Amino acid sequence: MKAKWLIVFLKEFRETLRDRRSLSLLALFTFMYPVMLGLVLHQQIKKATRPEREGIELAVINAAMAPNMMTQFKHKNINVRPMGPMDEEQIANLLRDKKTVAVLRISDKFADNYQAMRPAEVELWFDSASDNRGRQRDIEDVLQSYGSGVASARLLAHGVSPATVAPVKLQRYDTGTTAARSAGLIGGILGFLFFPAVICGLSAAVDSTAGERERRSLEVLMSQPAHSWELVVGKWLAAASLAIIGITLELFLAHAIMSWLPLEEIGMAWRVTTLDLLLVSLASIPLSLFASSLQIAVAMNAKSFKEAQSMLTFVLFMPMVPGLAVTMMDLKTATWMYSVPMLSNQTLLREIAKGDQIGVLPYLLTFASSMVWALVAVAFASWRMKSERYVLAV
Repeated sequence: MKAKWLIVFLKEFRETLRDRRSLSLLALFTFMYPVMLGLVLHQQIKKATRPEREGIELAVINAAMAPNMMTQFKHKNINVRPMGPMDEEQIANLLRDKKTVAVLRISDKFADNYQAMRPAEVELWFDSASDNRGRQRDIEDVLQSYGSGVASARLLAHGVSPATVAPVKLQRYDTGTTAARSAGLIGGILGFLFFPAVICGLSAAVDSTAGERERRSLEVLMSQPAHSWELVVGKWLAAASLAIIGITLELFLAHAIMSWLPLEEIGMAWRVTTLDLLLVSLASIPLSLFASSLQIAVAMNAKSFKEAQSMLTFVLFMPMVPGLAVTMMDLKTATWMYSVPMLSNQTLLREIAKGDQIGVLPYLLTFASSMVWALVAVAFASWRMKSERYVLAV
């Protein structure tokens, strides 16, 4: 004979699969965020690599006044477009039409000032509200490099070493790996991947408790020769199964997208292996169990289906609070973080993304932190179901 909790589980799971609302939530939160994540990162990569493919468009007024400067621009893949005289309004219109990244206006007295070793005036016009800020900095870097080169040549012509005006030479060495540098950003982005744990089983949890009580089908179920804990465990596992399926599919879909994208183009890296992701998925099962048990326990204390939905709306955001607090306070990774549900899962994935060896303890703490609270919530729900006041909604 099958265990009674297993019979309840199969019955609730079949009913859940017939519920279009539950399946719609599962599909929405499984595919929506990984696809959105892939599209956002793809746009960033496309935007970052566009200058390398197309070059940077720079409109230059009086370009003939500084031929060496124009040559240096071309060496840096900056396409110089000579322009005739333009007033301020014409320059603003040109930038507003986004036909060029910036406009460089060289003074008519540039050559005279240059030969007289006086500061030769140039004007760089740009639109700070556009998305070309990175390319504008590239243009400014070329101008600074050109000015430094001219200054060094003038010092040498006067018998002065350029090193005289640079008493300190700073050299930077970055020992951080690409994965470690990008782990913070990736960890913040992927933290939302664990949200299906608290949303995919929500509809099934409410419908199997507050919903069945309103339809009076719960009385028939409780009249069967089964303990209250067997009924609760069956409903709990049915709701949690959807969350487990949703979060597992979402993690592997996000892994496929992140592995496919050329993240190195924007200084990021994805170093999570399939085995790492499988371990993370296994450690995330208790999170789905905890979320479903909490939803069932809360829904059982609501007097109506609508009240249960309203109460669970606030419960949904409770597991996200620790993660947001840690991000806002910019706290370093500590062992205690693996003892907080959902925060432990986010921390675990972020540390794995860094490429560090984290050992077994974080996995065990992540698994146990949610599992203990899940069992507590199930025990409370089992005790609550024994009450006639709950069945009669009084």
